[in-house]
Amino acid sequence: MANTYKMKIAGLERELMRCPLNDKIDIAAFIMFSDVELTVACAEELLKKCGEFDIILTAESKGIPLAYEMARQSGKNYVVARKSVKLYMTDPISVTVKSITTAAEQTLYLSKEKAELLKGKKVLLVDDVISTGESLNALEKLTAAAEGNIAGEAAVLAEGDAADRDDIIFLEKLPLFFK
Repeated sequence: MANTYKMKIAGLERELMRCPLNDKIDIAAFIMFSDVELTVACAEELLKKCGEFDIILTAESKGIPLAYEMARQSGKNYVVARKSVKLYMTDPISVTVKSITTAAEQTLYLSKEKAELLKGKKVLLVDDVISTGESLNALEKLTAAAEGNIAGEAAVLAEGDAADRDDIIFLEKLPLFFK
């Protein structure tokens, strides 16, 4: 495959498409959607590295398959911070985030009922890739607003400067490709 980056993740080899972020940097696109084998393997390996937690929190949408599988394997529940307010959401709390992979600022929401699930609990924040840390920052703020306690922050891959952080749990480093 042209313009790809080959890497091993949770013991599985994958080829990631390189995509231009701007005229100076390409990123490798890591998409877990539709890759059940990879999702199951990554969840299993991440759970080995994570400490105790009561519940998982992820942001819509790319972290959902991973959070679901980690919840399934651990027997714990998970909560999804939504990108828009849904009709069934009562008294939502919100935070704004600017991610490297989205063009505009986004707001993440938790309904009162979902926020209650986090209150007083050890919350494991989960995402597919940590790059700038902005999505994690938004999940941290939502957890604080819901009066939860962060038990850890985990992702399959850490990209760029995030790979040098010692406060996050991840399986592999994902390089940036400078032109």
